[in-house]
Amino acid sequence: MSRQPRYLWLAEQLREPILRGEMPPGTRLPSRTRLARRYHVSEQISRTALRLLVTEGLVEARPGSGYFVRPAPEQFRLCRTDSSGSGLGELRREVIGTEQERSPAPLSARLRIREGDPVYRTTSRGLSARLPVTLHLSWEPAALTAGTLRTPFDAAPDLGLLDRLGAAGHHVDRVVEEVGVRTLRDSEAALLGAAPGRSVLVVERTHYCGSRPVETSDLIGATEQCRLLYKLSLARSP
Repeated sequence: MSRQPRYLWLAEQLREPILRGEMPPGTRLPSRTRLARRYHVSEQISRTALRLLVTEGLVEARPGSGYFVRPAPEQFRLCRTDSSGSGLGELRREVIGTEQERSPAPLSARLRIREGDPVYRTTSRGLSARLPVTLHLSWEPAALTAGTLRTPFDAAPDLGLLDRLGAAGHHVDRVVEEVGVRTLRDSEAALLGAAPGRSVLVVERTHYCGSRPVETSDLIGATEQCRLLYKLSLARSP
């Protein structure tokens, strides 16, 4: 059985006291050189361990000053069952824009269309005090509304997805969500102002008209900031 890499071991030595509160926010961590001497590792290993803690959001690097324990981030509840709202809770939705692109293979499988078929991609963010907390990417087959005034480009900004697709003859009657965790990609990190490789929560949501997927989306947010709130109605026997 292979041994744990030394940088992971060192990161754990620092992570545990941070999580236990023994190193409160603002605490300055030892320098890479001091860590290397204290734990008998190379400076490369100590540098990698510190970068891992930065990626995890536990530590921040201040140029010229060193590494410091970050304050606990504010948490936001994202309601996933309120059809009348955006599902962003207290966050303000900022629409970045819509573009038409060719559907790549993974997305084509989700929408059950051919690879390369045109789709509309809409990008938006959830903001708190002008700072991005969540990223929302949605795609719908262009063929659904092509030639109508119900495309994401033509429809009124305040017209919701269900009303817009319904007006085009595609009435959404089912929603499916899958929740997972993965690392943040470079293109996503640029929009969130975060470090690539950070652990993020991803909610894949797909709207159906009958058995046909008519829209799919990814809601992306840092795992330490975002909590999903589900309100489930239970049917009662007559």
